[in-house]
Amino acid sequence: MSEPQRHCLLIGIGAGTGAACARRFSNDGYKVSMIARSDERLASFAKEIPNTIPFCADIADADGFRQTLEAIKSEQGLPDVILFNATQATFGTYVDISLEKFERNFRVNTAGLLITAQVFGPSMSDRGSGAIVVTGNTAATRGKPNYVGWAPTKAAQRILAEGLARDLGPHGVHVAYVIIDAIIDMPFARRRWDHLREDAFAKPADLADQIFNVAHQPRSAWSFLVELRPFGETW
Repeated sequence: MSEPQRHCLLIGIGAGTGAACARRFSNDGYKVSMIARSDERLASFAKEIPNTIPFCADIADADGFRQTLEAIKSEQGLPDVILFNATQATFGTYVDISLEKFERNFRVNTAGLLITAQVFGPSMSDRGSGAIVVTGNTAATRGKPNYVGWAPTKAAQRILAEGLARDLGPHGVHVAYVIIDAIIDMPFARRRWDHLREDAFAKPADLADQIFNVAHQPRSAWSFLVELRPFGETW
């Protein structure tokens, strides 16, 4: 009897890291359930990337997001790997940020991860295996004036992931937080930072390779906090 196809759930897919992760896992034989807010974007990725199944959801809508996750669990099965790649950002100083946007960022970046763990964590623990990899960035480790609408939500996300890692790890579920300290190589980034050298940009496919590796670390050598940056990045 053949082994069942492995299942990756990718929460948050765009043209950069998300799409690269979908391709990386698909190329390794996974079926990939993809979540995004845009039906059009999902349809485009599903057409382009084999073995992908689109699910449209707004993570800020807690009840709707939970229902989508439950549908994925029922229709596609319990994931072997969950990639929480969704992010919601608002930029501006502390006097500029509206409370509504601030709270929405928390609902997506932090509460969204909690809901994901609530839906899948107990079943993954019962199975005794699986990985949950959360993608973060430098904002998760430091506060800067124009990032006060975003950095607190990413820092809270990192701490939540650490709590999950300590809770789920003894049950065989690997939780890791990957900080991407980089400008990701996408067309809009090239246009905005066209003065930078080639080595300032992180390639999405390279990031996806490392995220894949983290999700498949042997149990005797798990990482929690992983930092990725191009060699030309100042840090």
